Amino acid sequence: MQENAGAAAGEGPRVRMATPDDAVALLAIYAPYVRDTAITFEWDVPGVDEFRARIAHTLERYPYLVAESADGRALGYAYAGPLHARKAYDWAVELSIYVSRDAHGRGVGGALYGTLERLLVAMGVTTLTACIAYPPTTDDPHLTRASIEFHTHLGFEWVGRFHGCANKFGRWYDMVWMEKPVGTRVDRPLPLKSPAQVAGLLDR
Repeated sequence: MQENAGAAAGEGPRVRMATPDDAVALLAIYAPYVRDTAITFEWDVPGVDEFRARIAHTLERYPYLVAESADGRALGYAYAGPLHARKAYDWAVELSIYVSRDAHGRGVGGALYGTLERLLVAMGVTTLTACIAYPPTTDDPHLTRASIEFHTHLGFEWVGRFHGCANKFGRWYDMVWMEKPVGTRVDRPLPLKSPAQVAGLLDR
């Protein structure tokens, strides 16, 4: 599913593990989504220190990836988080992805999700989920249904919908859950590996 981390120029973005030092560049990608869209239900753009802490916290348990152009510019990022805090949910994760607006249509999203899925399966994850904002109408100025189409293309299936559960820009939005089974389910799964234990796959 898409390019590996060592893709050469002209073959797609390079995907690597993010670090807290990427906070400024990744926040620059995220901020317009907060200010101008309902893709995220966050109302206020977080500060750099807060964003840096979020990256560090995620990396304690899950991969946090950044896609770069040939000249090293961040084009997008994606990461995993827990589906739920309860122990029994350990093998299911929720994914998030944000691509710079000027990088849409260049394979960035597919490269990020393809790499992220490969790492998560190697860690022992069996279920990928996505929580996606959904506009009740097709003419909403802050939100399209493109994310649903993107996830469907990558093999996710729609499994649930909450109606009018979130308010942003004075409008009510639905929220959709999608899922993709991956890996192999066994009755007594091993604990998940750490991001560090599977990071070597980025070089393959």
